Parts: sequence; structure tokens; C-alpha cells
Amino acid sequence: MKNIFDEMHAPNGGTRAHYAPFQDWLSLMPPSHIAQKRSEADSAFHRYGITFAVYGEDAGKERLIPFDIVPRIIPASEWALLERGLCQRVNALNAFIHDIYGAQRIVNAGLVPAEQVFCNAQYRPEMQGVAVRNDIYAHIAGIDIVRASLPGQEAAYYVLEDNLRVPSGVSYMLEDRRMMMRLFPELFGRYKVRPVDHYPDLLLDTLRQAAPAGVDDPTVVVLTPGAYNSAYFEHAFLAQQLGVELVEGKDMFVHDETLFMRTTQGPRRVDVVYRRIDDDFLDPLAFRSDSALGVAGLLSVYRAGRVTLANAIGTGVADDKSIYPYVPDMIRFYLSEEPILSNVPTYQCRKPDELSYVLANMEQLVVKETHGAGGYGMLVGPASTQAEISAFRERVKANPDKYIAQPTLALSACPTFVESGIAPRHIDLRPFVLSGREVRMAPGGLTRVALKAGSLVVNSSQGGGTKDTWVLEE
Repeated sequence: MKNIFDEMHAPNGGTRAHYAPFQDWLSLMPPSHIAQKRSEADSAFHRYGITFAVYGEDAGKERLIPFDIVPRIIPASEWALLERGLCQRVNALNAFIHDIYGAQRIVNAGLVPAEQVFCNAQYRPEMQGVAVRNDIYAHIAGIDIVRASLPGQEAAYYVLEDNLRVPSGVSYMLEDRRMMMRLFPELFGRYKVRPVDHYPDLLLDTLRQAAPAGVDDPTVVVLTPGAYNSAYFEHAFLAQQLGVELVEGKDMFVHDETLFMRTTQGPRRVDVVYRRIDDDFLDPLAFRSDSALGVAGLLSVYRAGRVTLANAIGTGVADDKSIYPYVPDMIRFYLSEEPILSNVPTYQCRKPDELSYVLANMEQLVVKETHGAGGYGMLVGPASTQAEISAFRERVKANPDKYIAQPTLALSACPTFVESGIAPRHIDLRPFVLSGREVRMAPGGLTRVALKAGSLVVNSSQGGGTKDTWVLEE
């Protein structure tokens, strides 16, 4: 793939200025020392239980998300641009969700087709007209960013995906930083790296701000599906970092339109639920009746304004890939601003002319299910066989509304330690954006890396790894 932006090396082969101190340090490190430190990191992650389970593997089997010791370094000026663009985008997304469950101005204006909203699997009619505290739906957003080169253009940052339902990965952002500081404290003497360890404080403050009206000292909990969930480590980690209870649905009950949790001192009212459970499983009386993960009657408490859910029910309608192409229009419509960060050009297969183009050019495109996540349900055309492309083409023909397509991006690459030594691997970035009285974020995010040579799939469920993300001070 041509025109790949190298995060560390300039086109002339030299080292970019913000990586120069790291390159100097690395040149002094014997390979045996690096290998020892990598082994220490693996052992520590195992010891601390920082593991990830993928559905479909043997029951109880877990594995590490590989951790790479070459950091992804972002200069202050670049981060300032990203921060402005991300805050702008999340403000517009929150305005959109509030609008579609209320006045529906953007639909009435014809900017977003009604069927794209109201026929969306993530749209929840139960939320229509529900007053949400402070009009905030996505309290926690994980926005996937890539630096890439489009044909005829310089490499730039693009938004690849919006994650607004139950965005995950922030625990690895925090643990990767702790691991780098433990293994290589001398490196932090060469750089002024902005800290991220205050993220739990920002998150707790955001959740407390979201408490129902009249609640001055809210009780906050983290709601998990349980220990067999692939992200259970993160649920337990965040509850511990926030200093709040980690609960399952069976630990709570509804009485008199109030949510309580069971404690050894008796029932205790719950005011804010940071939920890590999808909408379908939150309340068996309102959604899936076979769910044993949620709390019967939770929706009634929510509708009465006596509990806040972060993120709100129905938020997923805004992170569906079929809605993604309209986010720039949302920014213009709600904020009267031009988008700071661009979308990746996207073909909507529901449109006949764009479908024809996708079917004819599938070998050059990335085709995704609109409801897909985790790297599943997608085709990377240049990396697929003719048989795979033909089979996927038939799937798209059968249900074009369920697919979008994008150019195969030349994702930027960062040097990464692999079995053969140091080699470039493709990366992305997931910053975490918190919406309360103001929109805030920790400087950095989760950098994911595709460990297979040439692979563009960075998802941990597909074998990707992680890097520490360093945002430099001015």
C-alpha cells in the first residue's frame, strides 16, 4: 500500500522531531534488555488479571491483549486539533440523539432520512419524549481516529467510527501508561508527557453531575453482565478506580419507582448507573424478556427521572454505521460550525448508485455491516480471496441496507516490536470523551495496533495489540 504515513520516520528516512529522544534511548538499549522488559510486562498483566476473553473460544479461556513498548507520541499541536474536533463531534451527536427522541428537527429538515433513524435496530421508541438529565445521552464516548492518506491528499486525521453505547478500552489506556512508567521510568525524564491517571476522577465527576435532580450526594454503581463478559476486567477495574460498587442485575431491584441495590446493611438507593450492558438486556419487562442480566422495572424508574443511565438507552442509534455519514451535517445543523475532523468517504449500499459502485469495486474497498462491531462482519477487499469477495458480494446484494463501504485506507504505521524485531504496523486511536456540564477528555486514548504484517484490523478481538499514547506538553 502506497503513501503510508510513518508516525516515527519522516519521508527522507530521518526521525521525526518528537520521536528523536525515544530513538536515541532505543539505540542504547541492548535487545536482551528490551526482551526482558517485554517478558516482565506480560507477566505483570497476567498477574494483575489484565486479560480479554473472546466469545466463541473455550469457556473460561482468556488471553492477554499484547502490549507493545514503543509508544505512540502525539505533539501538543496535533492533540489540540483532535481535542477541538472530538468535543465538537460529541456535542453534535448528543444534540442529535436529544433531537430524534424529541422534536426531530433534523429529520423534518430532510437532512437525515426518517427510515435511517426510525427503522434502525438501535432506535428505542420507548425513549420518545423521555426527559434525560441535562439533555446528555452519551456521557462516555469512544471515537475511533485514524491518520490516513486518501488518494491525492496529504495524510490527515479522520474519524473512522463513533462508539456511544458501551465504549470499552479505557482501562488499557490507564494500565499501558502504568506499565510504561514501571518498566522505563528513565524515558519519562526525556519527555514531558501529559498524564492520564486523572481519568477516573473525571469520569466519576461526570457521573455524579448526571444524578437526578435534587440528589446532592448520588450513589453511583457500575453495572456488569458478569465475570464471563469479555470486558469484565475493565468493569471491575473501573469500579475499583471510581471507588463505587460493581453490581450485576441480580444485585438490584425496583420498588416504588426507585432503584435499590442489596447491601449487608440493607437496601440502598442507586442514583446513577454506569452500565456496561446493551439496551436489550437492561430490563426484561421492557426489552428482552429472557434477559437475566438487567433489572425488572428499570425503564420505569428511568422514565420517572429517578435514576440516570450512562450511557442513555437508545444512544446506539447515533453510533450505527448507517448514521455515521450524516455526522458532518449534524455539526452544521446543530452547532452552525464546519466539522473540524472529517469522516472517511463512505458509500451507503442502500442507495442504488452507490451499491452498484461497491459491488463493482469490492476488491478495493472495506465493506462493513452497519450494526457490526469488533472487526466482525466486514470484508477488507485487498486482503480477501476471490471466493471471500464473491460470497460477501452475495450477502450485500441480499441485504444492501445493512452495509456501507469505504476506501481501503493507508492507515499510519508506528514501529512495533514483533517476533522478527522492530517493524512498522498499522495503528488507530480511541480517545475517550466525557460529557457533563462541559465536554472533557484525558489527553491521549487507547492506541490499537494490528500485529500482523499488512493487516488493517486493529481490534483486540481480531488479534490486535495496544500501545501507550503520549500527548506531549507544549
